Amino acid sequence: MHRTGPVPKTPDEVDAIAASGAILAAVHDALERVVEPGVTTAALDEVAETMIREAGGTPAFLGYPGPPGAPAFPGSICASVNDEVVHGIPGPYALEDGDLIAIDVGVILDGWVSDGARTHGIGEVDPESARLSRVTSEALDAGIAACRPGGTVGDIGAAIQPVVEGAGFSVIRSLVGHGVGRSMHEEPQVPNFGVAGTGPKLVPGLVIAIEPMVNAGGNAIQLDDDRWTVRTKDGARSAHWEHTVAVTEDGPRILTAAAAR
Repeated sequence: MHRTGPVPKTPDEVDAIAASGAILAAVHDALERVVEPGVTTAALDEVAETMIREAGGTPAFLGYPGPPGAPAFPGSICASVNDEVVHGIPGPYALEDGDLIAIDVGVILDGWVSDGARTHGIGEVDPESARLSRVTSEALDAGIAACRPGGTVGDIGAAIQPVVEGAGFSVIRSLVGHGVGRSMHEEPQVPNFGVAGTGPKLVPGLVIAIEPMVNAGGNAIQLDDDRWTVRTKDGARSAHWEHTVAVTEDGPRILTAAAAR
C-alpha cells in the first residue's frame, strides 16, 4: 500500500473532512437503528451506500484495491461478525440474536476521506461481549484524549493499551490506525499500543483514524480465503471502534462524531 509522509491539513481542509465525517456519522446512526436479528449484512450495506450517495458522497471502501491475490473490496461497508476482526464482506449472512457486529464505514466527499467504525450487540448479547465492546469504545476515548499538539503518536497507543489489557483483553499488534486525507491510508501509522513520547509528533492539522481492534482472547489473527476477512485465530470475539480525529491547538477534534465538532 502506497503511503506518503504525514501532511498536516489546513483549517479549511479539516472542515472538509468533517463534512465527509458528518455523512459517515449519519450513516452509522441509521445503521444502529436497523441492526437486529434477521437483517442481512448485505441489507446494511445497501442502506449505507444509498445514504452516502444521496448525500453527495462516494463509498470509500467500494472497489478499494485488495491485498495481493484479492479482488477489489465489493462492499460499501465492512461488516465483521463475532470472531471477524475487520474487513468482513457484506453478504447473505442474517444477524442472529447475541451476535456482535463491527461496522466500518468510509466516505469520500469532494475528494476528502473520513473513516469510522462502531460495534453493535444484536438482541440479547452476553455480558462479556457487551463488556468487550464497551472497553474498546473506552479505549478509543482514551486514545482520542491523548491526541494533543506537542505529544506523539506513541502517546495514543500508550493510552489505549492499558485500558484494553487492564480489562483482560488483547490489543491486536499487526493492524493499526492511520492518517486520513485525500487518501484512505496516509502516514502516520497509529498503533493501539506503544510507549509515550515516541513516534511522530502530533502537530495541529494532523488528521488520523484512531481505531482500537480488541480481542476477547489472544491477539493472533488470520486471513480468510477471500483475502479480505480478518478473524481471531483462537475463535474469540473481537470489537472495533474508530473515529477520524484532527489535532488542533485546542486539543482533539472528532470529525466523525454525530455533530462533527
